[in-house]
Amino acid sequence: MKQDVCVVVPTIRDYDCMRSYFENAREHGFDLDRLFVLLVTEDFCDVEAMEAMLDDEGVDGAVYDGSRREAWFEERGISSFSHLIPAASHAQTSFGLLYMWAHPRFERGVFIDDDTLPHDEWDFFGRHMENLDRTDEVESVRSDERWVNVLYQRVDEHGLYPRGYPYSAMDEDVETDRRELTDVVASQGLWTNVPDLDAVRILMDGDLQGQAQTRTEKADFDGDFVAEPGQYLTVCSMNLAFEREVIPAFYQLPMDDNEWEVGRFDDIWSGVFLKRAADVLEKDVVNGYPLCEHNKAPRPTFDDLNNEVPGLELNEHVWEVVDDVADDADSWEGAAREMARAFAGGDFSEWNNGAFLNHCGQYWLDWLDCLDELTAAAEESRTESVVAADD
Repeated sequence: MKQDVCVVVPTIRDYDCMRSYFENAREHGFDLDRLFVLLVTEDFCDVEAMEAMLDDEGVDGAVYDGSRREAWFEERGISSFSHLIPAASHAQTSFGLLYMWAHPRFERGVFIDDDTLPHDEWDFFGRHMENLDRTDEVESVRSDERWVNVLYQRVDEHGLYPRGYPYSAMDEDVETDRRELTDVVASQGLWTNVPDLDAVRILMDGDLQGQAQTRTEKADFDGDFVAEPGQYLTVCSMNLAFEREVIPAFYQLPMDDNEWEVGRFDDIWSGVFLKRAADVLEKDVVNGYPLCEHNKAPRPTFDDLNNEVPGLELNEHVWEVVDDVADDADSWEGAAREMARAFAGGDFSEWNNGAFLNHCGQYWLDWLDCLDELTAAAEESRTESVVAADD
């Protein structure tokens, strides 16, 4: 079978977690030859050890630290876009998206965080691929606040809301129905053990080590679901599969390395953009299985709090900005460009650090221009190959 799935793993610590994912694939009969594993890391990490791990597992892939990423941009003549990938930030997963876009053979992508492990009972990669192909019926969810808590199925028992869920949308009234899937573009697997919470909620849960006293178990999840059109939800990139087509609207934004010191909202806000574009284009985002086990390393909760505070007020409003645009878009690129322009040209001065949204909008427009250049280069390469074959 051809290599059609690019697995993107941002890692500075436990890249060996991937051995468990490869073993899961072997046990369930998933063809590892379909995978290309891209480890995105930093210059202070052991690139050679990461390459050795992939070689030992017999899995094709590559490792890119900061220096190699700079060289990658230079080799393609697009160094003017290297600023799109922030240093020392989880948002460097965007490099994986660019790498996918530059290689048309990758029809699908998978994001995996290095502090996770697969559950044995699911074929991790296989279930994600099946989700992207689904046309059956699943539970659909909506709330009067227009936000769906991805932990809604047992929220009355554990009371948890995930990282990025707006505080103003809490205490919502939830309704469920059934919805037939037609065109799934993303499969978000959820997580057991350490829940994906923000620092404020971790503190309220009584934990000073950046984790949580309350843990999630398999019993807290009861099947797959979608948020209905016009409803938003948090998207966490630790366990996520997606179609190539979403990449224009899935930029992870320049977090951490910015003058406003906004961080920790890269995957959350890109998930908002993904959901808005999916609704406009009549696509679906499936949530639920396969679960992963999240083993977040201890770190001071107040460090995360300091990182999140600059963007907390913005997080209450980002969805409102995109909710008013792109109604007539007929492509992912078109929807993304309209949303990016709304950010780049908007007046957000009434919110703390509102200018950061203008900054994000300009970077997002640069992102789309970078994708255009990569597309043009790929088409030129294909044309040259055809001409050479004819000769």
